[in-house]
Amino acid sequence: MTDQAQYSDSPIPGKPTSASRTTLSHIMTASDTNLLGTVHGGVIMKLVDDAAGAVAGRHSGGPAVTASMDEMVFLAPVRVGDLVHVKAQINWTGRSSMEIGVRVLAERWNESTPAQQVGSAYLVFAAVDGDGKPRPVPPVIPETERDRRRYQEAQIRRTHRLARRRAIKELREKRAAEGLDD
Repeated sequence: MTDQAQYSDSPIPGKPTSASRTTLSHIMTASDTNLLGTVHGGVIMKLVDDAAGAVAGRHSGGPAVTASMDEMVFLAPVRVGDLVHVKAQINWTGRSSMEIGVRVLAERWNESTPAQQVGSAYLVFAAVDGDGKPRPVPPVIPETERDRRRYQEAQIRRTHRLARRRAIKELREKRAAEGLDD
């Protein structure tokens, strides 16, 4: 069984994980800070979304829009003068959706110390055509054991997202049927 056949039955040729992997780097300045004097989480989230969007566009070969951001975790504060590296790669693909995994690292711009992981996130993008309608994406072909683990974990996250969405919809329908508008 080929790697593509193992991960998809799509007629579109698959693309390896490495084909769309990217790193975005940015030096944090005073204009990026919050009231505590550290870099605002929203600034980091925008960099995460930008890097993930680049991966989604590269992998799908065209426009893709952010559908959701899961599990954005901030592990340590980022400071003015930090050089932030946002590393993104595709983890999983569906028919028109893609999960992108992102790691955020920071290092002092003027020191030769190793970068420290300061955050991570998982984003789901949908590939769209010129009318904003979903369009098919190539399957991802994991290349390493780490890629295969990330693919399997992404499938678990997708299952949980769909189950959560279904449970909330059912609860709202039940409340509406009981006349409980909220």
